[in-house]
Amino acid sequence: QAQPAESGGVSVQNGGSLTLSCAVSEFRNSPQCLGWFRQTSGKEREAVAGLDAESEITNYIDSVKGRFTISRDNAKNTLFLQMNNLQADDTAMYYCAAEYTGPRCLVVSPGWRPWWGQGTQVTVYS
Repeated sequence: QAQPAESGGVSVQNGGSLTLSCAVSEFRNSPQCLGWFRQTSGKEREAVAGLDAESEITNYIDSVKGRFTISRDNAKNTLFLQMNNLQADDTAMYYCAAEYTGPRCLVVSPGWRPWWGQGTQVTVYS
């Protein structure tokens, strides 16, 4: 069973950059989705970036397009989220996810239970 584990949570100044990493015991093509989600207090967890492990197609929510990049290192079974030009609204707990399916890998289809990482707090300060 794949068990994601993240590292790299820090505080970063507004406009700065940060890379999150997530170790997955193995990458699988079925179910094919890998992703990064975030959650703030009182709000539902939302996807920010998805990667289809079969097609390698990546997708992003509008608010992070051009700033965030999801990628993976197959040799090291590691998923990354490169975050540039961070803003205060990006402050959240970030989770990696694996082994799910859903539209553009930005939504978890009903009935699927992804493997979630433990979460890393990202704080963007002025």
